[in-house]
Order: sequence, then C-alpha cells, then structure tokens
Amino acid sequence: MSGEGELHLETADKRRTLWVVLWLNVALAVGFFIFGYFADSNALSANGLDNSSDALVYVLSLLALTRTRTWKRNAARLSGILLLVLAGGVIADAIRRFVEGSEPGGIMMMAMAAVAAVVNLVCLRLLQKLQQKDLNLRAATTFSFNDFVANGGIILAGIIVMLTGSNWPDLVVGVAVAGIALYGGIDILRDAHMDKHDEEGTEHHRGDAFREP
Repeated sequence: MSGEGELHLETADKRRTLWVVLWLNVALAVGFFIFGYFADSNALSANGLDNSSDALVYVLSLLALTRTRTWKRNAARLSGILLLVLAGGVIADAIRRFVEGSEPGGIMMMAMAAVAAVVNLVCLRLLQKLQQKDLNLRAATTFSFNDFVANGGIILAGIIVMLTGSNWPDLVVGVAVAGIALYGGIDILRDAHMDKHDEEGTEHHRGDAFREP
C-alpha cells in the first residue's frame, strides 16, 4: 500500500508541475507573439511558436502520466515531429524577412526575452526537481533548457540591433532557435527509439530511429 501511495503522490506532483509550466508557456507564447508583431522580430515570433509547441508537449505529458509506455513513446515522437515542423516554419519566415526586409525593435526584443528567461528558469527548476522522469518529462526539461538559452540569444541580438540598426542579428537568432528546435526534435525521436529497444531488449542499429514506426 505504501508503494501505491508513493506512486500516487509522485504522479500528482508531476501533474501539478506540468500544469504550472503549461500555463507559464501559454503566457510566454502570447507575449512573444504580441511583442514579435510590434517589434517586427523573427526571433520573438520564433520563440512564440516554440513556446506554443512546448505547451502542447506539456498537454501530451499530462495525458501520458497514467498511460502505457507505448502511449508515452508515441506522444514523445509527436513532440519531436512538432519541433521539426517548427524549425522549418521559422527558417521559412527568416528567409522571407531577409528578402522583404524588416526593422526589428531591439528594446522590445530585450525586454520580452529578459522576462521569458526568468520564467523559463522557473520552469526548468520545477522540472528538474521531479524524480524518475519518463520520455515526455525529459522532453519537457529539454524544451525549457533550450528556451532559456534562446532567450539569452535574443537579448544579445537586441543589443546588436540597437547598435547597428540592422535586422541580421534578429534573423540569425531566429534561425538559431530553429536549429535548437531541430536538434531537440531529433534528440527526442532518438530517445523514443532507444526506449523502444530498451523495452523490447533488442539492439539499436544506426538509422533505425527514422525507419521504425
């Protein structure tokens, strides 16, 4: 009975933490989209999309808490695929802004990124306190860390934009966020693939992660 009680408390703690980081990411996504629009910033818009995908991942993680290992693995795969799609969309937007031109606002970029950095640090700390993380919780921790790093890049880009009046720092950071998302997506898919082999007790072969369902 004590084991079941500990499991129940652990699941409740995970659920409570995921709800907190979910709503924090929803708030960040809204803020990034608003500031990205008024600041004409690819980097801020990219982070808005990133936090939106993070929020969806947290929803999947909440649903996966009481599901089977296979369900959790499939949810993690969906998270990884979403990140890959996000990366493609951000790069396409950066190319459009490069061709058409843009005038990002450095001060607004730095202000939003500074607030987001604090919020993402809080999310990261909350997720790191959880014990026995499954695939989806590891993915959530990866997202929060990536977001925190990206926020630092936006602050730096905002400073350079203010000093030079050029849009290239904003575009570089936007593409960098896409690169982080791309790496994170691949890492999550690889983690899900290794979990499948671990469950089945089979050996991993190079390239299997992109061939298996």
